[in-house]
This record gives sequence, C-alpha cells and structure tokens, in this order.
Amino acid sequence: MQIFVGADHRGYGLKEDVLKYLRSAGYQAEDIGDKEFDPEDDFPVFAAAAARKVLTSEDKDARAVLICGSGQGMLMAANRIKGIRAGLGWNIDAAKGIRNDEDSNVLALPADLFNESHQKAFVVIEAWLNTPFAGAARYIRRKQELDDLIQ
Repeated sequence: MQIFVGADHRGYGLKEDVLKYLRSAGYQAEDIGDKEFDPEDDFPVFAAAAARKVLTSEDKDARAVLICGSGQGMLMAANRIKGIRAGLGWNIDAAKGIRNDEDSNVLALPADLFNESHQKAFVVIEAWLNTPFAGAARYIRRKQELDDLIQ
C-alpha cells in the first residue's frame, strides 16, 4: 500500500517518526513535505499535494496521513478535493469508524495530542490502515453524496 505523509511545522516531528514507522512496517511511505522544519509553512500546501497523490496513484488503495497541530486544518484542506474523504484520527475508535463507515482515504492526525507519545499515533494509524470499508449500500450512497457536494 502506498501512503503519502505530509505535515506542517507543528506536525513535522511526528511526521518524521510516522515515516520511519510506516517504512519499518513494510509500507511504501512517501514524504510529501515539509522536507525541513519551517515555522512559516502552510498546511494547505501539503494537504493538497498528498490528496492529489492519493487520487493519481497507480495504487488503487493509496492513502495519506496528514499532520498539523489540531489535525483540523489538514482535514479541512484535504476535504476540499473531490474524491478525498479525510477524517480526524484522535483515537482508535475514530480511526476505525472513518474507515468502516466513510471509506476514509486520508487520515488527519492532531500532533498536539500525540507529541508526548508518538507510539499512540502509530496505534491509531494501524487501526485506520487495517480497518476495511464495510461497503454497506448506505455507506456507498453517502460517499457519492459527499462527492456530489463538491462543484
């Protein structure tokens, strides 16, 4: 599975560890940036780059992990792109829910929540990566309704 990982300055440290973790677990993880710590960078740049990579990847199950201070900025930016279903992963249940119900292809992480323990973020990421989409008719219908909202 191809996973694109991006972060702004507030998520930079966690991003570096997430990349190491994903690669050590055998995932094909690509750093979308920021490539160096820059306190003036802007999260929409990285959210858009990662989201576009997900949509254009030859891997039909490509995903992205986006990290900023609250996770909310990355979430909002990614969800402006048609075909992206980003969800906030603040705990295991949230991560499983956004995969099972919404078929999330982007996970937004709040670095401020995980800065004391990056290991907790890894557990959330694994829950998200390993939860399949339930594929119920109502969930499929809702995915289409989400895409129809974007003009």
